[in-house]
Amino acid sequence: MITAFVLIQTDASRIPESAQAISEIEGISEVYSVTGEWDLIAIARVSRHEDLADVIADRLSKIEGIRSTTTQIAFRSYSQHDLDAAFSLGFDS
Repeated sequence: MITAFVLIQTDASRIPESAQAISEIEGISEVYSVTGEWDLIAIARVSRHEDLADVIADRLSKIEGIRSTTTQIAFRSYSQHDLDAAFSLGFDS
């Protein structure tokens, strides 16, 4: 499974509508409205890299109100359990 985080800038008046339309795209698992430079962050989960082109370039970026996107592809996932082990210094809690 390939996971990508899509940072999205939208027209301010269309944030809710854009988020709803993005959430309906197959391959998008979650959409968050956020503060800061970006308006939305979508999480895409697909089987093949080629599928990202369909989900992001061919569908998401064509939704009304989308101004720009930047995509970050995840290399590795860390759960809280993994992080606890990685930062443990061998001390008992």
